Amino acid sequence: MKDFLGGWTLLIKSIGLPLAIASGLSVGKEGPSVHYAVCTGNVISRFFEKYRRNAAKTREILSACAAAGVAVAFGSPIGGVLFSLEEMSSNFPLKTMWRSYFCALVATAVLAAMNPFRTGQLVMFQVSYDRDWHFFEVVFFIMIGIFGGLYGEFVIKWNLRAQAFRKRYLTGYAIAEVTFLAGITAVICYLNMFLRIDMTESMEILFRECEGGHDYGGLCESGRRWRMVLSLTIATVIRVFLVIISYGCKVPAGIFVPSMAIGASFGRTVGILVQALHEAAPDSRFFASCEPDIPASLTCITPGTYAFLGAAAALSGIMHITVSVVVIMFELTGALTYILPTMIVVGVTKAVSDRFGKGGIADRMIWFNGFPFLDNKEERTFGVPVSHVMNQGLTVIPSTGMTLEDVGEFDSRLYLTVIFYFGAHIGCLIARFAPRSSRTPQEYALLIIASERARRERNIPPTSRCFFTATPNPNPTTPAGISTFAAALTHGTATHLSIDFTRFIDGSPLTVHPRLPLETVMEIFKKIGPRVILVEHRGKLTGVVTRKDVLKFQFMVENREHPKDDVGEALREERLWALIIRICLWVQRVIFRVEEQEEEREEDLMPEVELDERQQR
Repeated sequence: MKDFLGGWTLLIKSIGLPLAIASGLSVGKEGPSVHYAVCTGNVISRFFEKYRRNAAKTREILSACAAAGVAVAFGSPIGGVLFSLEEMSSNFPLKTMWRSYFCALVATAVLAAMNPFRTGQLVMFQVSYDRDWHFFEVVFFIMIGIFGGLYGEFVIKWNLRAQAFRKRYLTGYAIAEVTFLAGITAVICYLNMFLRIDMTESMEILFRECEGGHDYGGLCESGRRWRMVLSLTIATVIRVFLVIISYGCKVPAGIFVPSMAIGASFGRTVGILVQALHEAAPDSRFFASCEPDIPASLTCITPGTYAFLGAAAALSGIMHITVSVVVIMFELTGALTYILPTMIVVGVTKAVSDRFGKGGIADRMIWFNGFPFLDNKEERTFGVPVSHVMNQGLTVIPSTGMTLEDVGEFDSRLYLTVIFYFGAHIGCLIARFAPRSSRTPQEYALLIIASERARRERNIPPTSRCFFTATPNPNPTTPAGISTFAAALTHGTATHLSIDFTRFIDGSPLTVHPRLPLETVMEIFKKIGPRVILVEHRGKLTGVVTRKDVLKFQFMVENREHPKDDVGEALREERLWALIIRICLWVQRVIFRVEEQEEEREEDLMPEVELDERQQR
């Protein structure tokens, strides 16, 4: 996508991200950190010929930069490499893994040398656990995993609805929306002790053990236990609501830290309840593995570990990632004993998430925005040949005998077709060239039309001949005054000018048989990555297939299997928008009424001379 990884994007996001985080919105920095890390790699790679002209090597750079972005955000170099492997890259060879590891290692070392928190730690919520866990706690670990899966699906579903409403009604009110969200977030969060503080600081508090004087607002006091449970539950519910409406607004926004904060508050709630349960029935057979005559807070139940596992569950549930979450959480804590509980929690979360839907919030957003992306992780069986999906609306132009004027006519007719089929940018023509009397697929061209540029730089007559195949040129002379770009395409005399497009012709395009299964064509798109595939039968071109054609068919099948109530959804959105308008008008009337009352009160207190002067003005 043009400018998505460009220099301006890097600059603006680098400025906007600290401001968005400091505003108090329920957004994180990890997703944008990956984005501007990849932007950095893309901008730097442009200075090297080796990468600027080789898309495959550029993708290796981008994979390594994604790993570095996660490594810096979490202080987790190995987790960053696994995240790039699991979530970011469609092709991840061994050399790319080594380069990603090296890039993540250097980035983490630089971060450690900078010591941003002045504590010697890479992240604010880095903790360590030295206690063991008990097998009876697996029941509660499974509960946390179920919560993670349900949380992910709930937030994804309602966030997509919020995004649809935002795209339909709030596109022209981006600044007003962000201002309102920041204000309402500040007002709501100030009322709760766990929402009032920064999310990373909140996780640091919730992850801690109770010993060593680590107590925040009576979190570790048994006398205030139920008050803490109520406060944490309210914080969990409110944070979920704020994440749904905030993620996707027009600021650099991530969802890693907000999800981890939600999971941490829920997990700490479960930990406190389990601790209370043990204290209420210490002699129960369920708690037989706990050491007797020692308080549960010291050896048996550690509520901070439940917060840690809840954060892992929520992160896995919203992103649908597994291995990298386990490694990131392990590198955050350094607690070897909690690898198995983390794997149990993440495994349960993954099972619950797959039961309700495929793909995390990033995959769903790609689908929501209509980007032509075929996911390697998704496998579908349609049972139809590619001929059911191919587009047969082809436009064939002759390889020789056309004038510049004819090309202009074809260009005006082909432009919409080209944009619809291939997403080509203005000035590009994608077409198949063949002799007038034949429909044999001889050539397939991705042609940069130089005719308009040549016209601007020199008045080339419209009767100039255009050639799309190699033709003998007995007298190749370049007309004076034509630029180097145009000269590479033209030959002949000034009165009989010819334009040669041969070097833009692809003589061996990728072709498939009409009866080839659609699943195989999808694998070709995923593995090879062509923009378009030709469908050829017995030497004749019968159609073309693009990623968008495949995705349209896939969405049609999915909608047939799981029909959606688009009309009802649109009606609900209209009612919500009407309610927002009524509320805004009511607030406006209240403000005007208050202002009028203030003016009347001032007039009553004014001397008669000043009042007469004001009325005259």
